[in-house]
Amino acid sequence: MSALSTPAFLVDEGGLLVFYNEAAGILLGKHFEEMGTVGPEEWGRLFGPFDQGGTPIPYDELPLVSAVRSGRPAHAELTIRSTDGAAHAVEASAFPILTAHGSQGAIAVFWPVGANGNGAGPA
Repeated sequence: MSALSTPAFLVDEGGLLVFYNEAAGILLGKHFEEMGTVGPEEWGRLFGPFDQGGTPIPYDELPLVSAVRSGRPAHAELTIRSTDGAAHAVEASAFPILTAHGSQGAIAVFWPVGANGNGAGPA
């Protein structure tokens, strides 16, 4: 995940943000090494996500949560906020993961939605 140039997050089954890569750190304005692991309330307060109207998306409706709970991929368009307050429209695809030891979680990748709607624009 560290070698990906696409922003990606990793959460455990309880929504604890256990890692995000450098590309996500650039998008969020804070590297994971500065942030460390944080629970869903804290990362929700810091980064969102929000719907197109700026309303926070309830935790239970997030693609990451859906992927963990259903065991199936989930996708949504949403807005996240970086530490400098800038809003970034992204498409988020989340995939459930299961370790050999039985722990669960999900990985989400974020693709910036460009001005032309194809993800080619800057975040």
